[in-house]
Amino acid sequence: MASAPFLTLPELELPQSAGSITVSAPSNIALVKYWGKSKGQIPKNASISFTLSHCLTRTTLSYTPLILSKGVAAPEFDVFVDGKSKPEFAPKIFTFFERITPYMPWVSSFQWRIDTKNTFPHGSGIASSASGFAALAGALMHLEASWSRQPIDQELWTDKTSFLARLGSGSAARSVIGPLMYWGQHPALSQSSDLYARALSQNIDPIFLDYKDTILLVDQGEKEVSSTVGHNLMHDHPFATQRFEQAQDNLARLLDILSGGDLDEFCALVETEALTLHAMMMTSNPSYVLMKPNTLAIIDKVRKFRRTANVPLCFTLDAGANVHLLYPANFAQQIMPWIQQELSPLCQGGQFIEDQVGQGLKKL
Repeated sequence: MASAPFLTLPELELPQSAGSITVSAPSNIALVKYWGKSKGQIPKNASISFTLSHCLTRTTLSYTPLILSKGVAAPEFDVFVDGKSKPEFAPKIFTFFERITPYMPWVSSFQWRIDTKNTFPHGSGIASSASGFAALAGALMHLEASWSRQPIDQELWTDKTSFLARLGSGSAARSVIGPLMYWGQHPALSQSSDLYARALSQNIDPIFLDYKDTILLVDQGEKEVSSTVGHNLMHDHPFATQRFEQAQDNLARLLDILSGGDLDEFCALVETEALTLHAMMMTSNPSYVLMKPNTLAIIDKVRKFRRTANVPLCFTLDAGANVHLLYPANFAQQIMPWIQQELSPLCQGGQFIEDQVGQGLKKL
């Protein structure tokens, strides 16, 4: 792991005064899902995702230099969400800082304040940890690049940012750039790695580069089971091996679909992946169900509408009750009125988010 070129420690000139940086990072929605991981946030199978555009975390990272005594100090930080102190988030962020310290030892030289805000409901299955840790990793990498005595190559910067984000949340590795990201070793992707995600940029039909994601907010509350707990339940899952093999096969199929532009096959594969993810949850021990009655009602309506209107509309699900509706942008005029009329009444408060594929991290 340490031999990876982006993990070579750069020579830095650290500031002597306080400062801050603000970064935004989007969530992402996996088309081929990753569910189950090994120690060190290593995925059990490869995955591919759409990077989103409007479901963002905006993070301002403020720093104040510390006067350190002898020895290595643990990173010191405070975290605020929407302007309110959130000490309950501290353990996960502390673990993140511990994991990244070997690759960014300078983080212990500062007192940190993390101010973060989401444009979407936290913890409801729209991958807030992905956007949150991608934003935090991106802010740290922007600082490292600005303090480095030598310029940092863009590909190296992106790889290391994804590597660091992964150490906070696995799916955060896929929120660094876009519009399509792949993560995890796979024989069909020669540049693939378990350590970081990369953009899938070649042999993509243009129709997939202008895709919409309308997110139906069936349940905006905190989900009952965290993703971390869900991943851990895959260790002794009776169908784990078959699932990992299925995901690898589906990823190879998806690469062909993305290249050939077959929208019917895209819909079939994406929906199979979504339902398989939830099947793993329902057949684990202990089992749990994150879908709600309105989730199932939406799925039924989507399938009927696709048949009757002959539109390439499909659903996918993350680890929650909310439904992501995926479709090419040039079908939006036909699909959006139907969503407003037929599906919004099934959403909590009639609410949904209109999103689309995007390009990842931005320094603000």
